[in-house]
Amino acid sequence: MPSRAHADNLSSAHAHPHVLIIHEVRDYPQWKGIFDRAATLRQEAGERSYQVLRDATTPNLVVHFSVWTSHADARRFFESPRLEKIRQEAGVAAPRFLYLQPVAAGEL
Repeated sequence: MPSRAHADNLSSAHAHPHVLIIHEVRDYPQWKGIFDRAATLRQEAGERSYQVLRDATTPNLVVHFSVWTSHADARRFFESPRLEKIRQEAGVAAPRFLYLQPVAAGEL
């Protein structure tokens, strides 16, 4: 197990704010196409990297995990009327947003 000093010493790549979004989508391929087409919008808004995951037993339950320049940038983007329209077009139902600050990272 890594020492506490090691685990709490985040590199600058891991120190950026993260956002975790959990939501159901009506049709995954449709959602993913719209998500991919919005990549430039997300990048211009401050998203620096992302992962998309799907639930193993409910494939239309999607997790979008991303790293942002700031929580303020992320909130401004995710709460914008433009993104609300995109979510509706993509068939997103009731997204849950978690704005997270990294405290430890490592590889085992």
